[in-house]
Amino acid sequence: MSAEKVSAEKAGTVKMHPVPVPGSAQAKVRRLVVFVLLFALVMIAANGLSGLLERILRAGQVLAGEGIEGLALSLAFTLIGGPLAALLWWFIWRRLDEEGERAAPSWGLYVAAVYSYSLIMTVTALLATAASFVGDRTPEWRSSLSVGVVWALVWWWHRWMWRHPARGPLELTTVPAVVGTYFGLALGMGAAVTALGGLLDVAVRGSMELTSTVDPWWHSTLRDLIWSAGGALVWWWHWFRGGARRLRGGFADVGLVVVGVMATGVLALAGAGTILFVLLRLAFDRRDSLMVLLEPLGLAIAGAAVGALVWRYYRTQAAGRSERTRQAGALVTSGVALAVAATGIGVVVNAALSIAVSPLAGGNARTLLLGGLSSLAVGGCVWWLAWRPARQHRTDTAVPAGRRVYLVAVFGLSAMVALVALLVIGYRIFEFFLGDVTGGSLVDRIRAPLGLLVATGLAAGYHFAVWRHDRSRLTSAAAGRRRTIGHVILVAGGDAGPLRRSIEERTGAAVTVWNRADGGTPGVPGAGPAVPVPAEAGPGAAGPGAAGPGVDAGRVADALAGVSAKRVLVVAGPGDRVEVIPLRS
Repeated sequence: MSAEKVSAEKAGTVKMHPVPVPGSAQAKVRRLVVFVLLFALVMIAANGLSGLLERILRAGQVLAGEGIEGLALSLAFTLIGGPLAALLWWFIWRRLDEEGERAAPSWGLYVAAVYSYSLIMTVTALLATAASFVGDRTPEWRSSLSVGVVWALVWWWHRWMWRHPARGPLELTTVPAVVGTYFGLALGMGAAVTALGGLLDVAVRGSMELTSTVDPWWHSTLRDLIWSAGGALVWWWHWFRGGARRLRGGFADVGLVVVGVMATGVLALAGAGTILFVLLRLAFDRRDSLMVLLEPLGLAIAGAAVGALVWRYYRTQAAGRSERTRQAGALVTSGVALAVAATGIGVVVNAALSIAVSPLAGGNARTLLLGGLSSLAVGGCVWWLAWRPARQHRTDTAVPAGRRVYLVAVFGLSAMVALVALLVIGYRIFEFFLGDVTGGSLVDRIRAPLGLLVATGLAAGYHFAVWRHDRSRLTSAAAGRRRTIGHVILVAGGDAGPLRRSIEERTGAAVTVWNRADGGTPGVPGAGPAVPVPAEAGPGAAGPGAAGPGVDAGRVADALAGVSAKRVLVVAGPGDRVEVIPLRS
């Protein structure tokens, strides 16, 4: 057989067995199965190793004593799951030199998931070990310490892989830093509120009944301080050292808005409302003893102080982000305050009906009324400052898409809750008249859902009216121009938000923004030619709405005048030049 024939047969053999393309469905399924299996094996091996380490730390016990089943399980997990996890990891690690494997989302998801889980297990176990030595003469620290040490090794291992310059993941790279930041923040805030609340409780109510237990009051406070310090350290490590503070967009902005603004705002509002409630009870409802009235005050002051401090810090951080993130932070604050105020309205209506029906049994109703008034006062003030109702009806400002979504969500959810409350009222009415019900009037039965119906009805009606007003503004603006462009693809550098809004207002078209890799700076190789816009197309100097160096938002929008196409490509920059390219369908 000739060499040419052998080569041809070999070539044919290679063609009959093609290598899977990295982005193919087969490769994606293979990665998913492999990483799920590796995740399970790492969990199994870590649990087995922590069980063996706990038995080693118990020097006074025989390994094969009473817990023979647990020992056998730990040995099986460690000696079988551990080598299999190491073998599978070696198989995966050696393939990460390929760009397709390293850029796979499943690799980034695996590293983020194990990093986050191992971080949570490590921190909680080690802090529990440290706190167990406070006030306990025979602390049980071996179990938590073994768990903390093993998972700390797993965390360090996955942190090394996450930061690896050649084989680290290219997708979902911000998730570990963001999860670590807000896990530490939540842990530190919760423990700080509990510790400060305990101290304030002793200061407000005295130590007479607080020190009657076996452990002194400062033992629990010191344990909470240990947890708070640990959470603060985790937050600092990821927020500053891990670079989470410098992250922009995507999951980082979602975490900042949801945890940094919304969750801390809820904590601050709840604490402030409780403080006002206690003060109102001290002034108008002294049926209970002073110790009972002051019981929630310490924790409320701590929650309001810590929540307001962190909320203020993250509101400042959100001010330095994109306009969409700033708007989301303001809308989230408004939504939280609106929920608190609406709850207060419902409780006030409920209490007022209770007092009207049963004037002689007004003690509990008075307490309920004071609680509703405190929620309404705190939530209403914050909502007024965040939403600014007088500013919402101006006709010289654009209507952001985020606000439209917020309005639809608020009046939609309020309408749903109002419908449920209405059904409950109908059920109670029919039950009262059709059934053999004794005790309690009809108003007594429907006052709680009626208060909820009034509150949600007011919220839904107001926000629906604002939405209709915004919609009429958009319709009037669109009626004054004939829409000749369906969709605009904008290529710009810097903050393209003002430019995008200007194009939307002028043309009524949807705008997709692509960020330039060169930032829109002139003289960058590969930037491509650009057609300068004549001077009469708009102002030449870049104003405050510039989306890139030398490009004015009004100038680009005017350049689109007279263009008629289903899709249009707009390239802003470099310099003050703009290129408008109509595209075929």
